[in-house]
Amino acid sequence: MKKYFFLLFLLASLSIQSQNETVDNIIDEVTNNSQLETLAHELFDLIGPRLVGTPQMKNAHDWAVEKYGKWGIPARLHQWGIWRGWERGITHIDMLEPRIRTLAGRQLAWSPSTSKRGITAEVTKAPEINDKTEFDQWLKTIKGKFVLVSQNQITGRPDYQWEEYATTESFEKMKEDRDKVAEDWFSNFRKTGYGYRDINQAFEDAGAVGLISSYWSKAFGANKIFSARTDKIPNVDLNLEDYTMLYRMVENGSTPKVKIISTSKELGEMPTFNTIAEIKGVEKPEEYVILSAHFDSWDGGQGTTDNGTGSLVMMEAMRVLKKFYPNPKRTIMVGHWGSEEQGLNGSRAFVEDFPQVVENTQAVFNQDNGTGRVVDISGQGFLHSYDYLSDWLSAVPQNVTKHIETNFPGSPGSGGTDHASFVAAGVPAFNLSALDWAYWNYTWHTNLDTYDKIVFDDLKNNVILSVVLAYMASEDNERASREKRVIQTRVNPFTGRSMGGWPQTRKPNRDGTSAK
Repeated sequence: MKKYFFLLFLLASLSIQSQNETVDNIIDEVTNNSQLETLAHELFDLIGPRLVGTPQMKNAHDWAVEKYGKWGIPARLHQWGIWRGWERGITHIDMLEPRIRTLAGRQLAWSPSTSKRGITAEVTKAPEINDKTEFDQWLKTIKGKFVLVSQNQITGRPDYQWEEYATTESFEKMKEDRDKVAEDWFSNFRKTGYGYRDINQAFEDAGAVGLISSYWSKAFGANKIFSARTDKIPNVDLNLEDYTMLYRMVENGSTPKVKIISTSKELGEMPTFNTIAEIKGVEKPEEYVILSAHFDSWDGGQGTTDNGTGSLVMMEAMRVLKKFYPNPKRTIMVGHWGSEEQGLNGSRAFVEDFPQVVENTQAVFNQDNGTGRVVDISGQGFLHSYDYLSDWLSAVPQNVTKHIETNFPGSPGSGGTDHASFVAAGVPAFNLSALDWAYWNYTWHTNLDTYDKIVFDDLKNNVILSVVLAYMASEDNERASREKRVIQTRVNPFTGRSMGGWPQTRKPNRDGTSAK
């Protein structure tokens, strides 16, 4: 009997020693032989932003497949739908009158183009009106003109600067003035009789030659960049000060003239993909641990922190796993999802198309929000998530876990990023939520989402975390429990529909050929 217990002790000791050696090798590789900077240069500098339906998105998928192949990791494309093919060209915006100035801006995604010669026209904006009749009368005056369609901003300084430098009285007055400007603008908009989805059509029908907008993100130099809502005329977004300069000119009786050249291309129907790569398991090959990150982006910047950095973390994690854990117990898969930005379409399509994989997935680890080190992990509503997730985290170096707050069992994610697609299907899927680094104002969907915002030390931190979690989840002798916490439902008094409860799986949009 003593020999039996000694043998068990010896085997356990050897297992712990092997585990420690593997983790030590992982840490050394990530610290001293990281490929993150090379990957970042190739993806962000050479390929660039990855709007769904663009050649750049397809280039990124092909690049990832080739890169995985060089690492000895089989990879493939999963075509899950089609999308409107569109490619950004040159955008050049110049004010010609009352003086010459090149303006900082860019064409919005899926905007119609101009001719190569561009469009030169006066700039106007809607006046204060009393009702729809007055607005319709004004529409008759905009033929052949560019229309300013965003509200004016009275300051381009973020609030944190006002808090630091202004007097209390000055700060409060600025906020009151800002609220008044916004209230007046929205009040005037409501009087037009149009909604956000149909007013641009009214501008087009009235003969406007283009729309000029500005979606300031409340940070220096940063604008949110989304899609155009025009079918026939170009829609460009101007940086705050250039936009408000034009606004002030028109408001004070000047007639600025602007020339816009925007040479985008319509490419027709384009296939859209996920990139899937995997290291095959040797004991339980039909069970899976999935690393997850969406590959697509908006295209105002380089798509760096949303979500190029998350994608590179998972690529580097797979490279390291292949080198030091080439024969995992369970199959380790990575999914680089397409069209997350339009509604988690790539991951939802994967869940729908591969039910056997979903049914046999041990865990999903997803990263999305920015370049910072991971600081928060929730149990996502899985009742026993503390038991297994805490065990997996125990093998992660303390200098990584010391930054992380956990919440068990937590609440299930219903949207926002791709782990939610798996949570809805009952899979233990965890979002590795990162430190902000001014993400929401400065880089999330902005023109400033660029390479220079990367914090490589934090990314290395996240690679170590992802690799060790994947390793531990793969090695675990037990299947992770899928038992869910009970979430109360209630009836929405306005719609009569049930609210709350566990999130339901949603079908992906597989046909984005009319995207705008």
